Amino acid sequence: MVAVVPALLGLAFLVLPLLGLVIRAPWPTLPERLAEPGVLTALRLSLQTATTATAACLLVGVPLAWVLARTRFPGRQLVRALVTVPMVLPPVVGGVALLLVFGRRGVVGSWLDSTFGVTLPFTTTAVVMAQAFVAMPFLVIAVEGALRGADTRYEEAAATLGAGRWTTFRRVTLPLVAPGVAAGAVLCWARALGEFGATITFAGNFPGRTQTMPVAVYLALETEPEAAIVLSLVLLVVSIAILASLRDKWLTGGSAA
Repeated sequence: MVAVVPALLGLAFLVLPLLGLVIRAPWPTLPERLAEPGVLTALRLSLQTATTATAACLLVGVPLAWVLARTRFPGRQLVRALVTVPMVLPPVVGGVALLLVFGRRGVVGSWLDSTFGVTLPFTTTAVVMAQAFVAMPFLVIAVEGALRGADTRYEEAAATLGAGRWTTFRRVTLPLVAPGVAAGAVLCWARALGEFGATITFAGNFPGRTQTMPVAVYLALETEPEAAIVLSLVLLVVSIAILASLRDKWLTGGSAA
């Protein structure tokens, strides 16, 4: 009973701001505001870039998680720590770091610009890169955890039957950890969708090109608070839908473990 009051205070602290967002939403004009071109454009761009960033994270993040979970090499703990750094790094700092590396005068960006004429900052590609940078750790951690919890006897049986490492990974390992990959991908997508600091620092704010929903919320809050509430409400609905989809794959699975 001693913990009930602090628990209720903590719950209220988390829930009341969300209720305030719902209560203060301009419900009579909500359909019209949602149909505004700027809102639809920002939402479409956010969905497209978050999906692209998640696909890129899956492409490189799943193999990275497999290396961390199934192989031993000097410095593995350091590599794991570096992978998780973007989770605790302020997003704006991540954006600055991306700009210093991939900007026109950056370590890699200057070479891309002089050799191929490719400029990454303040483009849609920069949005995807910023989102992938901050979101990939969520995928890697989820997949690595699933790999560590998977029964390796099936992989060993496949190897004894003559299956190669790639065949074993594709036909045995991936199906075993599919729920973990799915949960990690959803978390990765959600983090990418809500990314703001690294995006506005590395990609800027150009409507239709780099202005994602979080950036639109920030700008609308300065000039039109009701529009900011509407945009925030959309992101809140998306977040709730994501949590609902993760109920069995992530939340329940985590408690069962």
